[in-house]
Amino acid sequence: MAVSTSPGAPLPVGEVSRLIGGWIDRLGAVWVEGQITQLSRRPGAGVVFLTLRDPSYNISVGVTCFREVFDAVADVVGEGARVVVHAKPEWYAPRGQLSLRAAEIRPVGVGELLARLEQLKKSLAAEGLFAPDRKKPLPFLPQLIGLVCGRASAAERDVLENARHRWPAVRFEVRNVPVQGVHAVPQVVQAVKELDALDEVDVIVVARGGGSVEDLLPFSDEQLVRAVAACRTPVVSAIGHEPDTPLLDYVADLRASTPTDAAKKVVPDVGEEAERVRQLRDRARRCVQAHVEREERGLAHALARPCMEDPHRMVDERADHVAALVDRSRRTLRHLLDRADSELAHTRARVVALSPAATLRRGYAVLQRADGHVVRDPAEVTADETLRARVSEGEFTVRVGADDDVSPADAVDTAGTAEADRRPEADADTDTGTGTGTGTGTGTDE
Repeated sequence: MAVSTSPGAPLPVGEVSRLIGGWIDRLGAVWVEGQITQLSRRPGAGVVFLTLRDPSYNISVGVTCFREVFDAVADVVGEGARVVVHAKPEWYAPRGQLSLRAAEIRPVGVGELLARLEQLKKSLAAEGLFAPDRKKPLPFLPQLIGLVCGRASAAERDVLENARHRWPAVRFEVRNVPVQGVHAVPQVVQAVKELDALDEVDVIVVARGGGSVEDLLPFSDEQLVRAVAACRTPVVSAIGHEPDTPLLDYVADLRASTPTDAAKKVVPDVGEEAERVRQLRDRARRCVQAHVEREERGLAHALARPCMEDPHRMVDERADHVAALVDRSRRTLRHLLDRADSELAHTRARVVALSPAATLRRGYAVLQRADGHVVRDPAEVTADETLRARVSEGEFTVRVGADDDVSPADAVDTAGTAEADRRPEADADTDTGTGTGTGTGTGTDE
């Protein structure tokens, strides 16, 4: 029930404590699960004082019980054990403290723990926290490794020694935390978050030696599993031995069977890498040598070809062919020129034979009037008309006779012939005459 108060009418502390105690008294007995963090069994005292802690939420509550209640489980229950307590909440008014009065204490068995872990595993797997596609690959050669482990533990020594033996230059950022007990989960979670926040850390290793199922329970805690799933840095789980499989193994990016195995998987071996480099170098050398030899054989084969041994051979062969073509073209051209010359000579001979000069050399003459008109008809001339006669060797003038017994044509022919008979004989080889003859002759019957 709500209590009516005001600044003018406040409740005293005792009244508030009494009211809280009344509300708590109305709460019946409950079953509570937790881990025993403190145990006080004073000799001769009839009451045993316990502290139950919830590692996941970092909450504790005090528990009291009669000695005979605790003695029933004293052989199997101690600090760090997980128990189930049937208790009734009590309020101690003078100090304002809440505690549980236990009537029965039952240790949590391994079978029950495994069943609860299996149920939690299925729940987390259904959320996809264990999916393979969420796994991040580890760097080939991490420069700085974050290590979460117990202080001065065998796991820390195994990881450091084996990693430095494999790669002496490797560096570590170590976080020493409790790896079992009530303070393990929050401190491991805090260490993982601190290392994940460092940009220079390339991989985080969470390592712990072997132990019982109860000892490894902190690494199956839901809070730790979710913290590892949220890391941006790859996380390696190296918890316990090969048969041990806490839930951290499923959410981590890589599971190592032991801390030593984690060192081998995170850091490469310098000797193996040097040998691999040597093998790759030899393989590269062989590949290059084989390539060079193949190219040399190809070059030798190319140089052995006839065109490379005697580069001018093709030119010489072509030169002979060109020379033959030139000779052939010359013969063809000479033949064409000779035939053309022969045809020209025949044509020239025909032209000379048919030329007027040749006709004149045969004794004919051409009569022309004073105006240069050639006389072709006797009717074209008149008596006593002076004509110009052209013969093979020159020219001369004639005059047409006026004899009535002789026609003008006969007079012209007689006078021209008589005058021509008085001239020297023309050279038979001369095509034309350029000389000019003058004289008068009268063609008559005398």
